[in-house]
Amino acid sequence: MTQSAVSPDRRQVVTPTRVIAGICLIAPFVAMLWVSSYARIEPTLIGIPFFYWYQMAWVLISTVLTMIAYKLVQREQRARMGGGSK
Repeated sequence: MTQSAVSPDRRQVVTPTRVIAGICLIAPFVAMLWVSSYARIEPTLIGIPFFYWYQMAWVLISTVLTMIAYKLVQREQRARMGGGSK
């Protein structure tokens, strides 16, 4: 038989940090798939209907949440490897 590709000390573990990172990555999908929450015109922002500026705001929010998730996972991996944090 062949050995598993993942050694026992290198298993992927569900930690609170990874759960938070997952929530950060799932939040934009939930926000965009729940169309009835933003399918309206009011309130407008600089004359732009809510339907459009809400979606554009989520582009920026998604960028920030993805960056946060990346940094959380990166910091956790460094800690598991025994390296210092930057």
